[in-house]
Amino acid sequence: MARPGLHSRQVFIAASPTAWLRPLVQHLIQHLFTPIDIASLVYFRIAFGAIMLWEIWRYFSKGWISRYWIDPVMNFTYYGFDWVTPLPGPGMYILLAGLGILALAIMVGWHYRLSALLFFLGFTYSFLLEQARYLNHFYLICLISFLMIWLPAHRAFSVDARRRPEIAAQAASAWTLWLLRAQLGLVYFYAGVAKLNPDWFAGEPLRTWLAARTDFPVIGHLFTTEWMVYLLSYGGLLLDLGATPFLLWRRTRPVAFGCVVLFHLMNVRLFSIGIFPWFMIAATALFFPPSFPRQLLAHLRGWLGLDSVQAGRPPNRRQMSRVAPIRMKRSAILAGLGLYLGWQLLFPLRHFLYPGNVNWTYEGHQYSWHMKLLSKRTEVEFWVFHPDSQTAWTVTPEDYLARWQARKIGSRPDLIVQFSHFLAAAAERSGYPGVEVRARVMQSLNGRSPQLLVDPSVDLAAEQRTLAPKPWLQPLMEISPSELQS
Repeated sequence: MARPGLHSRQVFIAASPTAWLRPLVQHLIQHLFTPIDIASLVYFRIAFGAIMLWEIWRYFSKGWISRYWIDPVMNFTYYGFDWVTPLPGPGMYILLAGLGILALAIMVGWHYRLSALLFFLGFTYSFLLEQARYLNHFYLICLISFLMIWLPAHRAFSVDARRRPEIAAQAASAWTLWLLRAQLGLVYFYAGVAKLNPDWFAGEPLRTWLAARTDFPVIGHLFTTEWMVYLLSYGGLLLDLGATPFLLWRRTRPVAFGCVVLFHLMNVRLFSIGIFPWFMIAATALFFPPSFPRQLLAHLRGWLGLDSVQAGRPPNRRQMSRVAPIRMKRSAILAGLGLYLGWQLLFPLRHFLYPGNVNWTYEGHQYSWHMKLLSKRTEVEFWVFHPDSQTAWTVTPEDYLARWQARKIGSRPDLIVQFSHFLAAAAERSGYPGVEVRARVMQSLNGRSPQLLVDPSVDLAAEQRTLAPKPWLQPLMEISPSELQS
């Protein structure tokens, strides 16, 4: 005869792992598709387009198009993208002008979907042209511009909504806003995780940088004091790690946003990092309630699709019932969200697959949100040897490269290999086929004494570009925090 008590307990144990999880997942899915005010998406579309337009203007006004893509003798490509090369003739000027027009189109919501797609393709193409110019905020713009393609940010306060009233909507599914928040949250979080290293705990490289910025308004004279070095070092660490949770909590959100704004404004004055601080300030405002931009846009109501909404108030229930339509099924949206966010969660961790200190070897450093962690000084010299004629000569990066390229090559192994291949090809064109190329690369990391980065006995011309660990990289000889401070 069966024992009901035991049977019931077995059923409970078997079902319990999923019994509590299933309603949680269902609640999450329901929340992701709950209608929210579309105002935040509209605000971000305008801010994104305006900042990108400003960035494109900077390229023209500062002569960067010629400097970065036309004048250099060679461009350093990304692995797998050797086929991506600059456009000939005036092509790069035409491309950047087109990107400026597309940024303006995104800002005003004119043919928004097509404009976002073309901007993503064009900006990503320009990003892939030169690895020596890798910056985290360029990568972030590529990601955000890709996400913008899928967001219905043109359904209100846009030329599209005015021209085609049938697409106008005052609400969007919540996942559209949470996707942007998640992307920004991951940037802050991984920037904080990257600071969990002995150098940052010891105050480097911030100590070195602050010592050269004593002209900073009001508090600059304190930058050489140890307590200020540690205050800013640990303050930056805590801000990056705590920004997202404190921005999500309503009670701490205003203070957290104020700290984020202050942090980025200090970075504007301390470092030359372009549009990144301004972009992050604008984007971080997305953590406020979805209706917050309506008060900012109250004086413009009624022109591009917000005329039926009273200034400063969110849409009413009837307006919220009309959500911006999405042609994909929920399952497809959830799969896309899972794949994208899973990639963004895991990809920044790939540097743990490489041996050694990522800040030293640079393997896995890119795309990981490691920002403003390194102060490096390098001395680089290449030796070219032709075995048949027993001819040898030395080359410095400045002999061929632009100054901004030469500053990067000594700290990035993939660039070292690419330049070695370039030297071998140049020697062959000059009548010296089959040369060997070796390098002496001395690197100083965050105030340490210079150390050898590359095995000088390795023929780098024979090394293939690969994503695998490079056995010819020399390990970093660690020193104690006290030695680092001294």
